Amino acid sequence: MPVLPGAEPYRHEGGEVGVLLCHGFTGSPQSLRPWARHLAGQGLTVSLPLLPGHGTRWEDMALTGWQDWYAEVDRELCALRGRCARVFVAGLSMGGALALRLAAKHGEGGGGAAGLGGVEGVIVVNPANKVHGLSAYALPVARHLVRTTKGIASDIAKDGVSETGYDRVPLHSAHSLRTFLRLVDAELPQVTQPLLLLRSVHDHVVPPADSARVLSRVSSTDVTEILLEQSYHVATLDHDADRIFEESYAFIARIAPSVGKEGTAVGG
Repeated sequence: MPVLPGAEPYRHEGGEVGVLLCHGFTGSPQSLRPWARHLAGQGLTVSLPLLPGHGTRWEDMALTGWQDWYAEVDRELCALRGRCARVFVAGLSMGGALALRLAAKHGEGGGGAAGLGGVEGVIVVNPANKVHGLSAYALPVARHLVRTTKGIASDIAKDGVSETGYDRVPLHSAHSLRTFLRLVDAELPQVTQPLLLLRSVHDHVVPPADSARVLSRVSSTDVTEILLEQSYHVATLDHDADRIFEESYAFIARIAPSVGKEGTAVGG
Protein backbone atom coordinates (compact mmCIF):
# COMPACT_ATOMS: atom_id res chain seq x y z
CA MET A 1 0.00 0.00 0.00
CA PRO A 2 1.23 3.55 -0.71
CA VAL A 3 2.34 5.58 2.30
CA LEU A 4 -0.01 8.38 3.35
CA PRO A 5 1.20 11.87 2.36
CA GLY A 6 3.50 13.19 5.08
CA ALA A 7 3.95 9.80 6.74
CA GLU A 8 7.22 9.05 4.97
CA PRO A 9 10.32 8.33 7.06
CA TYR A 10 12.87 11.11 7.48
CA ARG A 11 16.67 10.93 7.63
CA HIS A 12 19.31 13.62 7.81
CA GLU A 13 23.05 13.06 7.59
CA GLY A 14 24.63 15.53 9.99
CA GLY A 15 27.51 15.38 12.42
CA GLU A 16 28.86 12.85 14.89
CA VAL A 17 25.93 13.20 17.30
CA GLY A 18 22.83 11.29 16.24
CA VAL A 19 19.25 11.05 17.45
CA LEU A 20 16.62 8.41 16.74
CA LEU A 21 13.01 9.60 16.91
CA CYS A 22 10.17 7.08 17.42
CA HIS A 23 6.56 7.94 16.56
CA GLY A 24 3.48 6.70 18.39
CA PHE A 25 0.91 3.93 18.14
CA THR A 26 -1.27 4.27 14.99
CA GLY A 27 0.64 7.49 14.15
CA SER A 28 3.42 8.23 11.69
CA PRO A 29 6.62 10.26 11.23
CA GLN A 30 4.42 13.25 10.35
CA SER A 31 3.84 13.90 14.06
CA LEU A 32 7.59 14.21 14.70
CA ARG A 33 8.80 15.66 11.41
CA PRO A 34 9.06 19.30 12.66
CA TRP A 35 11.07 18.04 15.65
CA ALA A 36 13.33 16.01 13.37
CA ARG A 37 13.89 19.01 11.10
CA HIS A 38 14.73 21.26 14.04
CA LEU A 39 17.38 18.85 15.31
CA ALA A 40 18.72 18.38 11.80
CA GLY A 41 19.00 22.14 11.48
CA GLN A 42 21.26 22.13 14.54
CA GLY A 43 23.68 19.78 12.80
CA LEU A 44 22.61 16.46 14.26
CA THR A 45 22.29 13.24 12.33
CA VAL A 46 18.60 12.32 12.57
CA SER A 47 16.66 9.13 11.89
CA LEU A 48 12.85 9.06 12.01
CA PRO A 49 11.62 5.68 10.71
CA LEU A 50 8.10 4.61 9.77
CA LEU A 51 7.06 1.73 11.99
CA PRO A 52 5.76 -1.42 10.23
CA GLY A 53 2.00 -1.39 9.66
CA HIS A 54 1.80 2.37 10.16
CA GLY A 55 1.30 5.20 7.70
CA THR A 56 -0.85 3.26 5.21
CA ARG A 57 -4.17 1.76 6.47
CA TRP A 58 -5.21 0.12 9.72
CA GLU A 59 -5.65 -3.25 8.02
CA ASP A 60 -1.88 -3.33 7.50
CA MET A 61 -1.24 -2.56 11.15
CA ALA A 62 -3.49 -5.43 12.24
CA LEU A 63 -0.91 -7.82 10.75
CA THR A 64 1.94 -6.45 12.88
CA GLY A 65 2.86 -6.45 16.56
CA TRP A 66 5.30 -4.96 19.03
CA GLN A 67 8.12 -7.23 17.89
CA ASP A 68 7.90 -5.67 14.41
CA TRP A 69 7.80 -2.10 15.75
CA TYR A 70 10.69 -2.61 18.15
CA ALA A 71 12.81 -4.44 15.57
CA GLU A 72 12.53 -1.46 13.24
CA VAL A 73 13.78 1.10 15.76
CA ASP A 74 16.46 -1.31 16.98
CA ARG A 75 17.79 -1.62 13.42
CA GLU A 76 17.76 2.15 13.02
CA LEU A 77 19.62 2.61 16.30
CA CYS A 78 22.29 0.12 15.27
CA ALA A 79 22.70 1.95 11.96
CA LEU A 80 23.06 5.29 13.77
CA ARG A 81 25.61 3.83 16.17
CA GLY A 82 27.59 2.69 13.15
CA ARG A 83 28.06 6.22 11.84
CA CYS A 84 27.78 8.44 14.95
CA ALA A 85 30.05 8.68 17.97
CA ARG A 86 27.19 9.51 20.33
CA VAL A 87 23.53 8.60 19.95
CA PHE A 88 20.32 9.65 21.71
CA VAL A 89 16.85 8.12 21.53
CA ALA A 90 13.56 9.99 21.72
CA GLY A 91 9.88 9.31 21.22
CA LEU A 92 6.25 10.33 21.59
CA SER A 93 3.70 8.15 23.41
CA MET A 94 4.39 4.52 22.43
CA GLY A 95 7.49 5.90 20.75
CA GLY A 96 8.62 6.95 24.22
CA ALA A 97 8.24 3.36 25.40
CA LEU A 98 10.25 2.18 22.38
CA ALA A 99 12.98 4.69 23.23
CA LEU A 100 13.06 3.59 26.87
CA ARG A 101 13.45 -0.05 25.87
CA LEU A 102 16.28 0.83 23.50
CA ALA A 103 18.03 2.60 26.36
CA ALA A 104 17.46 -0.35 28.70
CA LYS A 105 18.76 -2.91 26.20
CA HIS A 106 21.71 -1.00 24.75
CA GLY A 107 23.12 0.56 27.90
CA GLU A 108 24.92 3.85 28.39
CA GLY A 109 27.21 5.47 25.86
CA GLY A 110 30.47 7.14 26.63
CA GLY A 111 31.68 8.54 23.35
CA GLY A 112 34.58 6.96 21.54
CA ALA A 113 34.68 5.55 18.05
CA ALA A 114 31.47 5.38 16.03
CA GLY A 115 29.53 2.20 16.55
CA LEU A 116 31.06 1.38 19.96
CA GLY A 117 28.92 3.47 22.29
CA GLY A 118 25.47 2.78 23.68
CA VAL A 119 22.64 5.23 24.23
CA GLU A 120 23.75 8.57 25.68
CA GLY A 121 20.38 9.92 26.77
CA VAL A 122 16.62 9.55 26.45
CA ILE A 123 13.93 12.14 25.60
CA VAL A 124 10.27 11.17 25.93
CA VAL A 125 7.10 13.18 25.33
CA ASN A 126 3.91 11.89 26.99
CA PRO A 127 5.33 8.36 27.21
CA ALA A 128 2.87 5.47 27.32
CA ASN A 129 3.33 2.94 30.11
CA LYS A 130 0.04 1.06 30.31
CA VAL A 131 -3.18 0.37 28.42
CA HIS A 132 -5.76 1.67 30.87
CA GLY A 133 -9.37 0.84 31.65
CA LEU A 134 -11.45 -2.30 31.91
CA SER A 135 -11.23 -2.73 28.15
CA ALA A 136 -7.53 -3.57 28.50
CA TYR A 137 -8.41 -6.74 30.42
CA ALA A 138 -10.93 -7.72 27.75
CA LEU A 139 -8.45 -7.41 24.88
CA PRO A 140 -7.28 -11.06 24.87
CA VAL A 141 -10.86 -12.16 24.09
CA ALA A 142 -12.33 -9.06 22.44
CA ARG A 143 -9.70 -9.00 19.70
CA HIS A 144 -11.15 -12.26 18.37
CA LEU A 145 -14.67 -10.85 18.32
CA VAL A 146 -14.23 -7.22 17.22
CA ARG A 147 -11.63 -6.04 14.74
CA THR A 148 -11.26 -2.38 15.69
CA THR A 149 -12.20 0.41 18.06
CA LYS A 150 -12.21 4.18 17.62
CA GLY A 151 -8.92 5.91 16.88
CA ILE A 152 -6.76 8.03 19.17
CA ALA A 153 -5.06 10.30 16.61
CA SER A 154 -5.07 14.11 16.58
CA ASP A 155 -5.40 14.89 20.29
CA ILE A 156 -4.15 18.44 19.63
CA ALA A 157 -5.24 21.74 21.19
CA LYS A 158 -3.96 23.94 18.38
CA ASP A 159 -6.60 24.90 15.83
CA GLY A 160 -6.12 23.79 12.25
CA VAL A 161 -3.51 21.13 13.06
CA SER A 162 -4.08 17.41 12.62
CA GLU A 163 -2.06 14.24 12.98
CA THR A 164 -1.63 11.74 10.16
CA GLY A 165 -2.81 8.60 11.89
CA TYR A 166 -5.49 5.93 11.75
CA ASP A 167 -9.12 6.62 12.66
CA ARG A 168 -9.46 3.02 13.86
CA VAL A 169 -7.33 0.97 16.26
CA PRO A 170 -6.97 -2.74 15.40
CA LEU A 171 -7.59 -4.72 18.59
CA HIS A 172 -4.91 -7.29 17.74
CA SER A 173 -2.42 -4.43 17.69
CA ALA A 174 -3.81 -2.94 20.90
CA HIS A 175 -3.36 -6.31 22.60
CA SER A 176 0.23 -6.43 21.37
CA LEU A 177 0.81 -2.90 22.67
CA ARG A 178 -0.47 -3.94 26.09
CA THR A 179 1.99 -6.83 26.14
CA PHE A 180 4.83 -4.57 25.08
CA LEU A 181 4.15 -1.88 27.67
CA ARG A 182 4.15 -4.47 30.44
CA LEU A 183 7.51 -5.72 29.17
CA VAL A 184 8.97 -2.20 29.08
CA ASP A 185 7.70 -1.44 32.57
CA ALA A 186 9.64 -4.42 33.92
CA GLU A 187 12.79 -3.19 32.15
CA LEU A 188 12.63 0.46 33.29
CA PRO A 189 15.11 -0.09 36.17
CA GLN A 190 17.71 -0.91 33.51
CA VAL A 191 17.46 2.66 32.17
CA THR A 192 20.38 4.56 33.70
CA GLN A 193 20.95 7.29 31.09
CA PRO A 194 20.09 10.97 31.54
CA LEU A 195 16.35 11.35 30.97
CA LEU A 196 14.29 14.32 29.78
CA LEU A 197 10.55 13.77 30.17
CA LEU A 198 8.08 16.33 28.81
CA ARG A 199 4.46 15.88 29.82
CA SER A 200 1.26 17.63 28.78
CA VAL A 201 -0.89 18.76 31.68
CA HIS A 202 -3.99 18.09 29.54
CA ASP A 203 -3.62 14.76 27.72
CA HIS A 204 -6.70 12.81 26.59
CA VAL A 205 -4.77 9.72 25.49
CA VAL A 206 -2.08 9.00 28.10
CA PRO A 207 -2.77 9.87 31.77
CA PRO A 208 -0.16 11.57 34.01
CA ALA A 209 0.18 8.31 35.94
CA ASP A 210 2.19 6.89 33.04
CA SER A 211 4.87 9.56 33.28
CA ALA A 212 4.90 9.26 37.06
CA ARG A 213 5.43 5.52 36.73
CA VAL A 214 8.34 5.99 34.32
CA LEU A 215 10.00 8.52 36.62
CA SER A 216 9.60 6.24 39.63
CA ARG A 217 10.96 3.13 37.91
CA VAL A 218 14.04 4.27 35.97
CA SER A 219 17.47 4.17 37.61
CA SER A 220 18.61 7.42 35.99
CA THR A 221 20.06 10.01 38.36
CA ASP A 222 20.06 12.86 35.82
CA VAL A 223 16.30 13.37 35.35
CA THR A 224 14.40 16.43 34.16
CA GLU A 225 10.60 16.69 33.99
CA ILE A 226 8.98 19.57 32.10
CA LEU A 227 5.26 20.29 32.13
CA LEU A 228 3.63 21.41 28.90
CA GLU A 229 0.74 23.69 29.85
CA GLN A 230 -0.81 24.44 26.45
CA SER A 231 -0.77 21.15 24.58
CA TYR A 232 -2.68 17.88 24.42
CA HIS A 233 -1.21 14.45 23.67
CA VAL A 234 0.48 15.14 20.32
CA ALA A 235 2.47 17.98 21.84
CA THR A 236 5.08 17.85 19.07
CA LEU A 237 2.50 19.42 16.74
CA ASP A 238 0.85 21.60 19.37
CA HIS A 239 1.40 24.97 21.10
CA ASP A 240 4.41 23.70 23.08
CA ALA A 241 6.21 22.20 20.09
CA ASP A 242 8.94 24.84 19.96
CA ARG A 243 9.67 24.34 23.63
CA ILE A 244 10.03 20.59 23.09
CA PHE A 245 12.43 21.20 20.22
CA GLU A 246 14.53 23.71 22.15
CA GLU A 247 14.63 21.77 25.41
CA SER A 248 15.55 18.53 23.67
CA TYR A 249 18.40 20.14 21.76
CA ALA A 250 19.67 21.83 24.93
CA PHE A 251 19.56 18.44 26.69
CA ILE A 252 21.56 16.81 23.90
CA ALA A 253 24.05 19.67 23.70
CA ARG A 254 24.64 19.55 27.46
CA ILE A 255 25.56 15.87 27.35
CA ALA A 256 27.29 15.81 23.96
CA PRO A 257 28.46 19.36 23.14
CA SER A 258 29.87 18.50 19.70
CA VAL A 259 27.06 18.36 17.18
CA GLY A 260 29.10 18.46 13.97
CA LYS A 261 28.20 19.95 10.64
CA GLU A 262 24.93 19.92 8.80
CA GLY A 263 24.37 17.32 6.11
CA THR A 264 21.58 16.40 3.74
CA ALA A 265 18.00 15.38 4.40
CA VAL A 266 16.16 12.42 2.89
CA GLY A 267 12.37 12.18 3.09
CA GLY A 268 11.37 15.86 2.96
